[in-house]
Amino acid sequence: MNRLKDLRQDKDMFQKDIAKLLDMSQTGYSQYETETNDIPTEILKKLALFYNTSIDYILGLTNIKEPYPRAKNKV
Repeated sequence: MNRLKDLRQDKDMFQKDIAKLLDMSQTGYSQYETETNDIPTEILKKLALFYNTSIDYILGLTNIKEPYPRAKNKV
């Protein structure tokens, strides 16, 4: 995922920093950036919130970097 790498580098962070944030190994996170492993939904959510973008942007489905408006929890 070139977008994941770009987002990480824009924050001047290393893979080990993001891996720590996600409570996983650097190797595991690296596999997301290189598209060796699919990213679980919960990890995508955390990354989108951390980078203040949308999951669609991370996945390359849109070129719009700004996040969508957040939905309010409905009970």
